[in-house]
Amino acid sequence: MIIGQIIANGILMGFIYALVAVGLTLTWGVMDIINFAHGEFLMISMYTAFWMFSLFALDPLGALPVCIAVIFVLGVITYSGIIKRVITAPGLTALLATFGFSMFLKNLAQYLWTPNYRYINDAFVSGKSISLGGIVIGMPQIVAALASIILTIVIMAFMDRTRTGKAIQATALNKNTALLMGINTEKMYAITFGLSGACVGAAGALMATFFPIYPASGALYSVIAFVIVALGGFGNIKGALFGGLIIGLTEALGGFFLGTQFKYALVFLIYLIVIQVRPKGLFGW
Repeated sequence: MIIGQIIANGILMGFIYALVAVGLTLTWGVMDIINFAHGEFLMISMYTAFWMFSLFALDPLGALPVCIAVIFVLGVITYSGIIKRVITAPGLTALLATFGFSMFLKNLAQYLWTPNYRYINDAFVSGKSISLGGIVIGMPQIVAALASIILTIVIMAFMDRTRTGKAIQATALNKNTALLMGINTEKMYAITFGLSGACVGAAGALMATFFPIYPASGALYSVIAFVIVALGGFGNIKGALFGGLIIGLTEALGGFFLGTQFKYALVFLIYLIVIQVRPKGLFGW
């Protein structure tokens, strides 16, 4: 029964991790850019949900569209103000630029809102749970996982079935050819960064119902998202989904059998093994 509980928790967290990773895999796959500020986007979204709840009594689920919109705009601004200026520079330049931006956002949050932990304890789903065969699952985790699955499917459908999504894929495959076909590649890059922000914005609003909110709250998830993207395959949304599940289960089971202090060591060990066998990830091409 305990193992079943742990597996259930791991699967639910895996879906949430997947949504965070989908945003990172978009920028990495389309633009070959590692956004080190990805975790800070998550943190800003969590604070947005918190302040919408504190100031306007808007439940985090109700604030979900607001968080998505705010981080979408932040993503577009990040591309226009930072990435666009360094995208043709050596890869390390863009990496350092986004790393510097992540430090700025983290310290700005600490200056504005102090390093104190904040919680949303009275959300609609707070304190509720369901029991299935002796396995107790919190409603915040269930709602967050289900919403993550739905939003991941929506992003996949957008990329595969819309003109904009196909234009983004064409830009990712060959920017020069896409330009010759009349695609505004600069616009596609801006939309991609915005979509990346929207994904992590949604994840932040969902996670705010059961995770503490503080300036460094996104740092760990940025690293986990990096591992998931590399594990699943660069630019592969389906790979991010399965990679998230693998990492979620590994973290949960590793924490139980080896102790919480070793669970991330196991996560990175699995990542290293997979990369040795499949350098482009499980679903890379």
